[in-house]
Amino acid sequence: MIIVMSQSASREDINNVERKLSQLGFRTHPIFGDIKTVIGAIGDKRLLNTQEISTMPGVESIVPIMKPYKLTSREFKQTPTIVNVGGVEIGGDKIVVMAGPCAIENKEIYIDTAKKVKEAGADILRGGAFKPRTSPYSFQGLEEDGLKIMAEAREITGLKLVTEVVDTRDVELVASYTDIIQIGARNMQNFRLLKEVGLYKKPVLLKRGLSATIEEWLMAAEYIISEGNQNVILCERGIRTFETATRNTTDLSAIPVVKEFSHLPVIVDPSHATGTWKYVSALSKGAVATGADGLIIEVHSDPNCALCDGPQSLKPSKFSQVMEELRKVAEAVGRTL
Repeated sequence: MIIVMSQSASREDINNVERKLSQLGFRTHPIFGDIKTVIGAIGDKRLLNTQEISTMPGVESIVPIMKPYKLTSREFKQTPTIVNVGGVEIGGDKIVVMAGPCAIENKEIYIDTAKKVKEAGADILRGGAFKPRTSPYSFQGLEEDGLKIMAEAREITGLKLVTEVVDTRDVELVASYTDIIQIGARNMQNFRLLKEVGLYKKPVLLKRGLSATIEEWLMAAEYIISEGNQNVILCERGIRTFETATRNTTDLSAIPVVKEFSHLPVIVDPSHATGTWKYVSALSKGAVATGADGLIIEVHSDPNCALCDGPQSLKPSKFSQVMEELRKVAEAVGRTL
């Protein structure tokens, strides 16, 4: 539930309410607004005497949250969350584009690609140092050596970094290098991993699971936020259906639905969604038109030689063209790129 504090409530009033809720076994999550403060209270409502709380100094009202996801919901926070990644804001008027290879294969290719996506207008550099693959014999990533290459590319280009973590044992290591921790589709319901990244203040990019409903996706985000990390970015990357013409079926309808149900920003991965570079441009434009706050696009200097997901990677020249096309769509819907 949400405890809405009055406009005249003092910091002492807020602290007293939080202290009382904690004594009753509730976890509190205050949001300090420009006019009012609200306190999210997560726990067993049977333990709460609402009349006792409602009569405390500074309390204006108590509002129950009906959705199973609490801290993720619009009921908890009506204004959209803007996640700040070292000065790059995700969830505002600007469409943020993340781009780069699926996997970090070697320093030369990665840094060359990083320079080219930067030149084309990308805001954040992607790349996988740890790669969860369907086959145990496929390229699994360079691990910490890959993270070091990413850090060097950031130093050269100034781009912020996003990379995936696949194991609780690696969260501290990945967090020490990257600017955004990515949780992949296969790990969307790896609850121990979600709780672990929730302990860090580092922004988290949470991809939708292979066959996850929107509610399950938002519940996964709830695990992260409930541990104290409110910097969550949702990523629609296509879900598994009976269709075989594309790698996955892109659910663009999820964007306005998530925007209605949740305050979190949402981006789209058109590369994993289709599995084919030919459809990335059209899908990217559709994502921007339907309200996405950003895109994460695979770009590789030489896709034919890529060790991972080459068929869905754009060449830098094509990526530059797509960026120009996206600027027109963004302008048409009142956004910038």
